[in-house]
Amino acid sequence: MSIGRLPDHEQRILDEMERSLRRDRRLDRRLRTLRVRRRPDPARVLARLAGYRPRVWTVVVLFAMSAGLLVAGIVTSEPGVIWAFAAICPLTLYATFRLMCRWCGT
Repeated sequence: MSIGRLPDHEQRILDEMERSLRRDRRLDRRLRTLRVRRRPDPARVLARLAGYRPRVWTVVVLFAMSAGLLVAGIVTSEPGVIWAFAAICPLTLYATFRLMCRWCGT
């Protein structure tokens, strides 16, 4: 196993240290976050989006915001309120869909 530069016992110690560092998930996560990326990887972004698992309270809050913005948009006809509803509504529907999928086990 020795590469010629270290004695065998030192090489074994080094190999064991490397193995334990590879098993450390927290260190691996911290090292990954330190890497500089110029652009986000589209496949990774889609995988994170597909793996989104909303909590019940998140869906409840989004639903309440959507309902409030819907009523406010109908009553006032303000473009800002209508655009806010247009932005929140798809998020609410997607979070609700993901929550239902999780509850159904699919």
